[in-house]
Amino acid sequence: MIKILFHSFFLLFLAVPAVWATPSEDNSSAVDADDSGLAQVTSVSQLSDVKPSDWAFQALQSLVERYGCIIGYSDSTYRGNRALSRYEFAAGLNACMDRVSELIAVGTNDLVKKEDLTILQKLQEEFAAELTTLRGRVDVLEARAATLEEQQFSTTTRLNAQIITAVSDTFGSRVGGERDQSQIYFADRGRLNFESSFTGKDLLRVRLEFGNFLNSNGTSQIASATGTGMTRLNFDSGSSNRLFIPHIRYYFPVSDSLSFIVGPTGIGYTDITDTVTPATIADDGNGVPSLFGSYSPLFRRGGGGAAANWKITNDLVLTLGYLANNANVPLARNGLFDGGYNALAHLTYYGKQGSVGVAFSHGYTPGGSIDITSGTGSLLSGAPFGNSIATSNNILGIQGYYRFSPHFQIHTWGGYIWATAKNSGFSNVSNGRGGTDSLFINNGDNANVWFGAIGMSFPDVGGKGNLPGILFGLPPRVSNSDVREESDNSYHIEAFYRWRVNDNISVTPGLWVILNPENDSNNDSQYVGVIRTTFDF
Repeated sequence: MIKILFHSFFLLFLAVPAVWATPSEDNSSAVDADDSGLAQVTSVSQLSDVKPSDWAFQALQSLVERYGCIIGYSDSTYRGNRALSRYEFAAGLNACMDRVSELIAVGTNDLVKKEDLTILQKLQEEFAAELTTLRGRVDVLEARAATLEEQQFSTTTRLNAQIITAVSDTFGSRVGGERDQSQIYFADRGRLNFESSFTGKDLLRVRLEFGNFLNSNGTSQIASATGTGMTRLNFDSGSSNRLFIPHIRYYFPVSDSLSFIVGPTGIGYTDITDTVTPATIADDGNGVPSLFGSYSPLFRRGGGGAAANWKITNDLVLTLGYLANNANVPLARNGLFDGGYNALAHLTYYGKQGSVGVAFSHGYTPGGSIDITSGTGSLLSGAPFGNSIATSNNILGIQGYYRFSPHFQIHTWGGYIWATAKNSGFSNVSNGRGGTDSLFINNGDNANVWFGAIGMSFPDVGGKGNLPGILFGLPPRVSNSDVREESDNSYHIEAFYRWRVNDNISVTPGLWVILNPENDSNNDSQYVGVIRTTFDF
């Protein structure tokens, strides 16, 4: 019987070597990938390569009939001539011990002889070390499987995504018009972020995005309907739900105090530094719904390039960055150094209850697509010399927030822009009433723009994860200019309430009013209402 059991274990354990092998073991005994299908054998005749003339035939037949302890391959073979490792033997021994225990548990003690149990016990003691090692390997495999499941499809890459849907409408006669031209509309935006880490400290992000908040020419639908970008939503991007790759970013530290960020496209100031605004406020899908109200317009610029973050102390961080508008386009007036660009220096202090930052940004944009306020202000403030004149800008901004308690925080930001015309010629300049005038611009003409906002929010008020908030702001306005100034101020007043349905879904009704749109009191006030639903997973 000893001989029967020994050969039984020897033959049985050959079914699982691929599971128990380690990289240092001889892989010649491993099972081929296409032979992983195994099945319990109920009769030795099911094994096509086991013949009655084989020396172990009777042993196999006895164990199949008495203990049901034999497993064959999916192609009905047994492969009894393969070499056996001690780990394979231990694995099979453990399986047969489990089978014997089952037989005893169901009252079939008469099938299990006393001498067989004695032999099994001795074998279990002999291979105790191997059995312990196998249990450890199973634990490791289970841990790896759990990690793989958590990271969804890769040990180095994870997917996180955000889908936003919004129902929105505006009320008030269009700027330059005599009636309300907007209609209730429904749109969406989706972002799929594939984030990979190769060292555990670095991060590569590749984003796929789609949406239909923009017209086919790339302009905001809501801005087109109202005649002003002051009504824009924080998340209005994408046209015709076309899938594209807008963003590639790689972050890597070189020491505890110094790290770098590089990317060929879609890198914004918000990807290289902190906006010094509570994350719950600045989040596209879960914060302030309006474009202007979410964070300082200074940080709404980007392209492709590189940045460095230097942690001077644990509380003080300096960011230096350079981003070209079309760094990935090898044509004239594009690329890293032959087109538009923005450069940033930002010093941030982090306290226990809040933070404050001082930022300076310098930028240049060739004629053709000028928007130095990134769609958050009047058309004139975005292009004070019109779209056909190359323009440089310098922006000084200060931003910060303070948490008075876990349920009450206040944030504020403001900035001042110096813009300069870089060439001469006639250009169509906004008149603030939905039209333009052709004016002659001199090289060196200057214009000054300023903006600011203050807001209050109340985390977890009304339920955990909820966020009510209010905001009052002054959208960008041309206060001094050699070409055209704006005599009136626009006022942005906003309220919203984010209701956290669960960890993955939030619903945010929001309402804001723009008084004196386009910084012109002759224009009717614009009211914007939105119900935003955000899915995070």
